[in-house]
Amino acid sequence: MLNISNNQLNKKVTLEEYKSYNKSFTSKSNALFSRFLGVFAIIVFIMLFLPWTQNVSGNGFVTTLTPDQRPQTIQSPIPGKLEKWFVKEGDFVKKGDTILFISEIKNEYQDPRLVERTNEQRDAKSRSVVSYQGKIKALESQVSALANERQLKLSQAENKLKQSRFKVTSDSIDFKAAQTNLDIAQRQLDRTSTLQSEGLKAMTDVETKRLKLQETQAKLIGQENKLLASRNEVINAQLEINRISATYADKIAKSRSDRFTAESSQFEAEAQVSKLENQSANYKIRSAMNYITAPQNGFINKAIKGGIGETFKEGEQLVGIMPSNYDLAVETYVDPIDLPLMHIGESVRIQFDGWPAIFFSGWPNASFGTYAGKVVAIETFIRPNGKFRILIAPDLEGEVWPENVRVGSGAFTIALLEDVPIWYEIWRQLNGFPPNYYTPEGKATDDKSKQ
Repeated sequence: MLNISNNQLNKKVTLEEYKSYNKSFTSKSNALFSRFLGVFAIIVFIMLFLPWTQNVSGNGFVTTLTPDQRPQTIQSPIPGKLEKWFVKEGDFVKKGDTILFISEIKNEYQDPRLVERTNEQRDAKSRSVVSYQGKIKALESQVSALANERQLKLSQAENKLKQSRFKVTSDSIDFKAAQTNLDIAQRQLDRTSTLQSEGLKAMTDVETKRLKLQETQAKLIGQENKLLASRNEVINAQLEINRISATYADKIAKSRSDRFTAESSQFEAEAQVSKLENQSANYKIRSAMNYITAPQNGFINKAIKGGIGETFKEGEQLVGIMPSNYDLAVETYVDPIDLPLMHIGESVRIQFDGWPAIFFSGWPNASFGTYAGKVVAIETFIRPNGKFRILIAPDLEGEVWPENVRVGSGAFTIALLEDVPIWYEIWRQLNGFPPNYYTPEGKATDDKSKQ
């Protein structure tokens, strides 16, 4: 019945006489329960002010700290065919141990004496280089001899030119003398003719002088011919000098051309020798690739190519190997909204799959079965799964990670952030707010010092 009037029923009806009243309002259990609720409310109120560590959780897996310690596959750099296995799965191998032997499938590499024959070709070309070097030296000697011979010939021709010029000078003097004698004979003839007309000289004297004049004219013509012949000898001597210069220049040019041709052939032979040496070295290295060896100490995980006689291309995976020496790390992922909260050196608690743990996210010190880690790397590019990759290394000041944890096993990580009251964390979770943004103390100090 609704109490909608001013008449109070409890004042008109007495409940003390009923047994249920005594059991409900006057029993000790009721009083104890009321006290319990009060104490519990006080405890809950106090707990709301206890510190709570904000955190960012993530799922990841165990990996290694450096890339060279992670599981890897061994590929063949050349195409080939499987011939013989020297190990089986699970075997331990040391660096350089032979894992399997492969054979060539390309025709140009199947000759068992390929390296030897290539070396023979190289040696033959090397001897050709020596021959060209000898030919070059011979041509250099020939050029020197031709140059010396040209110098001697030119000296001889120049001497002949000088002699011809001296002869021209001598003949010129004789020609002048003949001209002078002709003038004298002409004057004597004229004088004798005058005297003969005056009756002072006989006709025979005139004829004698006329004959002498003719003889002098004949000598003048002969001397002029000699002078022209001498001048012609000078011209011939000059032509001989030019001929000698041109002839020996042609011979020397031809010798030098042969020398340059020999040098070109030598350089070509040296290039072929270098190419053959390169081929020989490549063939030796390629022949060594027929033996697939272990790149480091480790265990053979899986033979990817198994059958004898199976062929494969270059770069195909043949066998997987797990290094024996490695430093464990954990690779985890965080949401983009939590990435600004991650810093290098951030403390992280890790729960490994297969290791029992009792974990309290807000009170990491009270957790059991978890291990400490430090953030060592934060990826700056988002992954295809929409999260950012974080690499965590063991914390040297914390508990030692289990020895039997294997690379690839799962891990659950919780990055520890700022301490806040529990009431604030409840309020944040109910409103869907992210954890508080903060800067680590060490980093804040560094930033102030930079300013």
